[in-house]
Amino acid sequence: MPLLEPDPETLRPTATGGPAHDRVAGPWASGTPEPLRGELIALLGADKVLHKISDLVRYASDASPYRFVPQVVVVAEDLDDISAVFSYAHGKGRKVAFRAAGTSLNGQAQGEDILVDVRRHWTGLQVLDKGARARIRPGTTVLRANTTLARYGRLLGPDPASAVACTLGGVVANNASGMTAGTARNSYRTLASVTLVLPSGTIVDTAEPDADAELAHAEPALCAGLLALKAEIEADPELVARIRAKYEIKNTNGYRLDAFLDGATPVEILRGLMVGSEGTLGFVAETVFDTLPLDRYTSSALLFFPTLGAAAAAVPRFNAAGARAVELMDGNTLRASVRVAGVPADWAALPKETTALLVEFRAPDEAGQEAYERAAARVLTELELVAPVPSVTNAFTRDAGAIGGYWKARKAFVTAVGGSRPPGTTLITEDFAVPPARLAEACTALLELQSRHGFDAAVAGHAAHGNLHFLLAFDAAKPAEVDRYAAFMDEFCRLTVERFDGSLKAEHATGRNIAPFLELEWGPRATELMWRIKETVDPHGILAPRVLLDRDPRAHLRGLKTIPRVEARADPCIECGFCEPACPSGDLTTTPRQRIVLRREMLRQPAGSPVTTELLDSYGYDAVDTCAGDSVCTLACPVGIDTGALMKDFRHRRHTPREEWVAAQSARQFKAVEKAARLAVAAADRIGDRLLVSLTGAARRAVRPDLVPEWLPQIPGAAPRTRPATRRAGAAAVYYPACVNRIFGPPAGFHGLPLPEAMVAVSRRAGRPVWIPPEVAGTCCATIWHSKGYERGAALMANRIVEAAWGWTAGGRLPLVVDASSCTLGIAHEVVPYLTPGNRTLHAGLTAVDSVVWAAEELLPRLEVVRTVGSAVLHPTCAMQHLGDGTQLRRVAEACAREVVVPDDVGCCAFAGDRGMLHKELTESATAKEAAEVTARHFDAHLSANRMCEVGMDRATAGRGYYSALQALELATRPA
Repeated sequence: MPLLEPDPETLRPTATGGPAHDRVAGPWASGTPEPLRGELIALLGADKVLHKISDLVRYASDASPYRFVPQVVVVAEDLDDISAVFSYAHGKGRKVAFRAAGTSLNGQAQGEDILVDVRRHWTGLQVLDKGARARIRPGTTVLRANTTLARYGRLLGPDPASAVACTLGGVVANNASGMTAGTARNSYRTLASVTLVLPSGTIVDTAEPDADAELAHAEPALCAGLLALKAEIEADPELVARIRAKYEIKNTNGYRLDAFLDGATPVEILRGLMVGSEGTLGFVAETVFDTLPLDRYTSSALLFFPTLGAAAAAVPRFNAAGARAVELMDGNTLRASVRVAGVPADWAALPKETTALLVEFRAPDEAGQEAYERAAARVLTELELVAPVPSVTNAFTRDAGAIGGYWKARKAFVTAVGGSRPPGTTLITEDFAVPPARLAEACTALLELQSRHGFDAAVAGHAAHGNLHFLLAFDAAKPAEVDRYAAFMDEFCRLTVERFDGSLKAEHATGRNIAPFLELEWGPRATELMWRIKETVDPHGILAPRVLLDRDPRAHLRGLKTIPRVEARADPCIECGFCEPACPSGDLTTTPRQRIVLRREMLRQPAGSPVTTELLDSYGYDAVDTCAGDSVCTLACPVGIDTGALMKDFRHRRHTPREEWVAAQSARQFKAVEKAARLAVAAADRIGDRLLVSLTGAARRAVRPDLVPEWLPQIPGAAPRTRPATRRAGAAAVYYPACVNRIFGPPAGFHGLPLPEAMVAVSRRAGRPVWIPPEVAGTCCATIWHSKGYERGAALMANRIVEAAWGWTAGGRLPLVVDASSCTLGIAHEVVPYLTPGNRTLHAGLTAVDSVVWAAEELLPRLEVVRTVGSAVLHPTCAMQHLGDGTQLRRVAEACAREVVVPDDVGCCAFAGDRGMLHKELTESATAKEAAEVTARHFDAHLSANRMCEVGMDRATAGRGYYSALQALELATRPA
């Protein structure tokens, strides 16, 4: 064991209440039982079978109010793995469920036996017919697909609010639609073909010309059964009429019975049935979508009405004017949305009765846009609008920033309202539809029902399609609270069906909470047909039992999860999963959601629980050590949870007093540390990579891998010993070379200037000279310490740099230009919690400017570009996401290269200062997709804005040679 291995017990939580009834039982502490574990490992290989209790717990929760712990998790890589699991399940009488993004709201991504991860190895897309169609793998997110399609002026029809995280496999399996899809642009209408694996293991590509012949040969009983069901349905005119009527409004409750009316052959019927089948009929291995025009010319307005009824009355008018989207938010929703960054703070003061409509028109050209705007203007003259708070404008705009803010507020309904729920409560998200003409009546009835049952009344939805959403929060640990929820659901379902003849699920699919009410909506005849569909396609019942069909009238009350209170920083989490695509450790260990899920399980357990002990043994590496700490999760989280900061807190908690003392001493003596580091890097050229790898490896084994960096061959040579000469007199800014740029030089083979020399030269060339203070050595942005949780060292350095910067900048009169984006972020924001009250006052007077912002806004307008390269690929850093200066990076790059590319799969490289040297596997995993894009073609330049991120991308791309965009600008503007 390493000398300084941290004690897992330092992270053991102290539960405030008794053990939860839904805790994982003690015997499960050892994980997947035998023979299941051994048999699957023998069948698939050890790397594809997750069996630790921490694996089972982190996969047990999704965005729904349910929680079912699988017995094992299989990470399938290909169709052979899927077929092998199906065969095993048949032979052993086991059940199989699928999980991709885990953003489903009704427990569809959960199973109690074998759970198959179909996200990690199932991403990718191929653009067909110049963008008219797209072949997309099921683990690809909607946002990722649309990012690529946008270059062709196309997009997918389904546009769920969870597009940043939800995957196409889940979108098809649930027939998720969203803001604009309605009934005409959803998966059922735009899915051209699908490749699926039937429960028998038969693979069907519905696009193949001989697909029906092949299916008839492989599955004669299935084909006969489907055709018999089709004949039976078509022979009943009353049933046919009922089916057609049910799909005139949005409806995802039960199987798509209209597939038997729209499909002429078994394969065509299967294609339709798979949409909305929730993983109960087969596995969607690949999709081909017909795409739609992007219609880039957008005009939007957020219109405020005095009452819900007044807003609802306006919906048909905007529909008639051609609006692409008409979204409704009631007063409670609007007020809760102030939790979302960018939403006006004065919305908190909106009257409860106020209701808003987000109305959007989209056109292919400006002429079409102007026509829509004229139509919208005519509608506005007929409406009674109000402006209860100053931020309300009630006007249409073309401004992309304003429109983005409107949609951010609307899409955050579940997470913003849910994030403000009482602590310890479970969140249920319901979704239903009524005929659009009865929207106001349905809203009023729903709000009255919520209030009568003691739930906070809030409603939002796709008003254009009569599709409404609402939330219920209750404590699943209390039987009386569960009974209250049950009483509400019984009355709500009867109200929707009997009063409005509506859909109990409009776009979220049946799921576990509506399965018991399927017959209430469809009646016994149609419901029995659905059971026969299941028996025909999956006769052994191996796939996703009790997800869509369940004869237990109280099934929706089974498996409701308790929400133990965890650290305040993470407690608002509703486990939505929006954070997961942004997390660089997601394909290696855990995601932010899973880190919180694991923590909650520890708090469900009694004192001395063996389950907690096992979870803690894994948590150190899986959650704490392999968190990059970049906090991009807080940008993706609609309620701003910073799991990265929580992991830094945990790192601090694991430190011994001696470790904290040593870290503080390194901060005090940082000038000597910095000098020693540069000399060590300089000596590396003489020592050689092989010996350094061996020496650092031995030190890591002896001390602790999370403390001793591993030498990587991609580490660049040393920076020059001296910095370029500058003068304080006449300087337009103070230039602060970050410590990484004082230690490390440019990549091997780079023919330009080292970054400090390039910055000085290009600033002087633009007539905006900068001054480097002679005392920069020994100072730092403090990220080295606070990223590792060394609070004493962080406080010491944070106060030192602010005091120094105050003097350098003449009391804040000059800007402080920083040449590494993470250091800019550190000085501008991250040092603040560590500052003394006096230094916080000084800090408020400082202006820290990232070097790419300085270049784009101060230098470029004053420079002449004399040479460009053909192409450049960019790696915008995670710090740049926090700072919001990605646009400036691109502007600088576009001055230097005729073609500038940001990879579609760009993300955090997870090098995170030196974390990529502490856990190189983290950076390898985080950069895999981006690196594949970068290395798939030639680029003349590889640009970023942070030296250690550049090192990480160099390693990921086999030494492509990343360097700063400032160095590229110096080369591009250097006189001939």
